[in-house]
Amino acid sequence: MPVIIVGADTPLGAATVDALLPRPSEVHAFVTSPDFAIELRSRGVKVALGDISDGSHLGGAALNAFCAVLIGQAATDERERSFATDRDGVLAAWADGLVDAGVKRIILVDDYPPPEQMTTAQAQFAQVLTTEREPAEVAQEITALEDAAQLP
Repeated sequence: MPVIIVGADTPLGAATVDALLPRPSEVHAFVTSPDFAIELRSRGVKVALGDISDGSHLGGAALNAFCAVLIGQAATDERERSFATDRDGVLAAWADGLVDAGVKRIILVDDYPPPEQMTTAQAQFAQVLTTEREPAEVAQEITALEDAAQLP
């Protein structure tokens, strides 16, 4: 089943792509960096380039994806955002876009509480904490959750 990584153009997102690519699932990425998009496409990733703060951009990119991995760093780093400007607004936009796309599983990779829209969406939800962990270790946990029949 397809998985989309939102924020694949962050160090943690790149590690997640590396962990998920060898598996049979189709890997998609939602990024803002055109250069990173080219690199991902060369590796066989289906890439959508858009505004990370626009839930409709994300929703369109996530159509037909079963699982969305949301890298929280992409909601707070220095990239340009035209719509929501703070973490809560960006994550709420992501939740709305994923609900509209019909995504069945959401994995938030972040150390802060998720917005209510994510935990009450009609999707399975899990959160992966990142504090004092290497990106490869976090990516392994994400892969295990993505493989699970049901999220805890």
